[in-house]
Amino acid sequence: MSESSDNCETSPNCGLGYSHGLAVTLRIIAGKWKPLILYFLLDGPKRYGELKRAIEGVSDKVLIQQLKELEADCVLMRTDYHEVPPRVDYTLTPLGRSLAAAIVPLCTWGTQNMAQVQLIFAGRDAQLAQDAG
Repeated sequence: MSESSDNCETSPNCGLGYSHGLAVTLRIIAGKWKPLILYFLLDGPKRYGELKRAIEGVSDKVLIQQLKELEADCVLMRTDYHEVPPRVDYTLTPLGRSLAAAIVPLCTWGTQNMAQVQLIFAGRDAQLAQDAG
C-alpha cells in the first residue's frame, strides 16, 4: 500500500486519537445498517417506517439505536412534529449529506460486481462447509 499523505504527523485529527481520515469515517459508519440509513436518506427526509421498509432485515431496536448514534454524531437530524398520531422524520445534515455522497460510489461498485461477489461468497461458503464436515 502506498504511503498516505493523511498520516498522524500532518493530520489535525491526531490529537483526537485518529491516525488518518479513514478511521474517522469508519467511526461514524460503524454498524451494519448505518451506511444504508445514510444512503436511503440521501434523496430526502424519511419517516421511521419508510426507513424500516427500505432496510430489509433490521430490527426495530437496532434501527432506533443506530439512528440515535447517527444523530449524536451530527450526520442526521430527527424532527418530531409533536402531533397525534406521532410524526417524526429523519434528514441528513450537511455533514451527513457529504458522507452519504461518499457512499454512493460503494453502492455503484457493489451493483457492478454483485454477480462476481455472489459467486465468490458461494465458493467460500462451500469451502467452509467442506472444511467443517
